[in-house]
Amino acid sequence: MNPIVYHCASGQAFFTGVVLILLAVLLSLSGKRIARRGMVLSLVIGLLAMVVSSTPLPWWFYGGAALVTLFWLVTLFTKRWRKAGAEAMLGVWLLGLLLEVPYHLTPGVEPVSSRRLAVIRDSVTAGLGDAQTETWPRILAREHDIAVQDLSHVGDTVSTARQRVAETNLDAPLVLLEIGGNDVLGSTTPAEFATSLDSLLTELASPGRQLVMLELPLPPFYHAFGRIQRRLAKKHGVKLVPKRVLLSILAGGDATLDSIHLSQAGQQQMVDVVWGIVGAGYVVE
Repeated sequence: MNPIVYHCASGQAFFTGVVLILLAVLLSLSGKRIARRGMVLSLVIGLLAMVVSSTPLPWWFYGGAALVTLFWLVTLFTKRWRKAGAEAMLGVWLLGLLLEVPYHLTPGVEPVSSRRLAVIRDSVTAGLGDAQTETWPRILAREHDIAVQDLSHVGDTVSTARQRVAETNLDAPLVLLEIGGNDVLGSTTPAEFATSLDSLLTELASPGRQLVMLELPLPPFYHAFGRIQRRLAKKHGVKLVPKRVLLSILAGGDATLDSIHLSQAGQQQMVDVVWGIVGAGYVVE
């Protein structure tokens, strides 16, 4: 995977963008012409970096940040309000950092009652159905002595995954979800995605069961899907794994067959990553 694509899709470009915007604010306080030119360049690149990162912060934040940024640009033409505009910019974009940082921290898993794990996934980690490829749930079960119930199918969307769950008797105390990529890249609308994901998480949620979900890497301007995923994860108490975790595998040179679907090497890497997330729940004291 191209390093620039990884930087954008992982959400790291948001932090790069904020840093560049804050640099632009500091440069605006200088009276030198070269500083003003640097300010414009830094501001433009910073805003572009945030746009392509598709960071799904709340609309109220982006709306407020846009108004503050416009106010700051106006103050550049008057010395009286220039400092106030700069302070407002520093405040609002530092708030953006505080809002986003928690979504880049890998959540912990509590100890579970039995060595069982249910997996709900699409073809990104399920593969393309090659019989010669040993999928990561099978490897995980063998290497770590746990029973894995694998509910996956090539082409699955959140809606079809919900139907499979409704037809299956799940008794695992921990469920890992890697689902939604086909919705984002397909014809599913954000409203349909929200309804299906809410139904799926409602179906899965039960006392004593932990839900862990991989956050979706998003193409530019697909904020809505990420915002829905974050909102529903909070509603249902789902532990949300940063999107850079899955992307760190997809970015490997030999980890995928076509830049999206995992190769056999990628399946093994996925085992290591997944166990790093859920392993603490199966540690025997």
